[in-house]
Amino acid sequence: MTYKEICEKLRESGIDNYGYDAAVLIEELEGTDVATLRGDPNRDYCSEKLMDAIDKRCKHYPLQYIIGEWEFFGKKFEVSESCLIPRADTETLVETAIKLLPRNAYFADLCTGSGCIAIATLANRPDCRAYAAELYEETLRIAEKNAKKNQVDGRLEFGIADVLCPDCLDVVCKEGNERFDAILSNPPYIPSQDIDSLADEVRFEPRAALDGGGDGLIFYRTITSYSKKYLKEGGIVIFEIGYDQADSLRKIAEENQFSCEIIRDLGQRDRVAVLRAETQK
Repeated sequence: MTYKEICEKLRESGIDNYGYDAAVLIEELEGTDVATLRGDPNRDYCSEKLMDAIDKRCKHYPLQYIIGEWEFFGKKFEVSESCLIPRADTETLVETAIKLLPRNAYFADLCTGSGCIAIATLANRPDCRAYAAELYEETLRIAEKNAKKNQVDGRLEFGIADVLCPDCLDVVCKEGNERFDAILSNPPYIPSQDIDSLADEVRFEPRAALDGGGDGLIFYRTITSYSKKYLKEGGIVIFEIGYDQADSLRKIAEENQFSCEIIRDLGQRDRVAVLRAETQK
């Protein structure tokens, strides 16, 4: 099949960015660069691996899972169905962390998934260290691989933890042990009833990484409720949030004696909530 024929097949299957997807598949699976692709548009590509990948993409299987990696914040991350695909929206959280973390900070990344938040932050803040928590061992193994690939594994510890348990960080913050300067998290925040109506590609991603409970807020409520006991004085919590969840985060913050600053992404949508413990009067 030629590049044009592959584009047409993807287009007929309802793939919006069919030209881009076709180019990525050819480049990754045929070893063909963009210059060759454009210079010889009638070249025939027929490897079994590419044909299988095209068939998968026509069924809306995510491009990222097909090629097995994706770029986030200038770094490459291994991905599979065991973890959520890193998205550009989440880069706002990383940008915020890089800016707000104090010198030589020690932070936690809860619901780490592929590890993209902790790893990208550490890659841009070589003075910092982190602990990344994840519920599923298979997912955590991917994060560990990504830490090594991006050469931050010496500053990043990993652990299995259910962040909905109020004592989930006791293992690293035992009596007398170091607390965190910040807790970062991009937790599941889609209301349970809304997940099945998301884009076709999303149904291949782990539901547990999307499902935020009945109103999408269970992780925010729980993490916020116990975060103070794991934070140093002046420590902060930085969440990624849904575009329509800012008011809910303000309320959750107020109920737990935190202030709440909302930061917008490049599309001017509410994307990050920064919680700071209020000074007791």
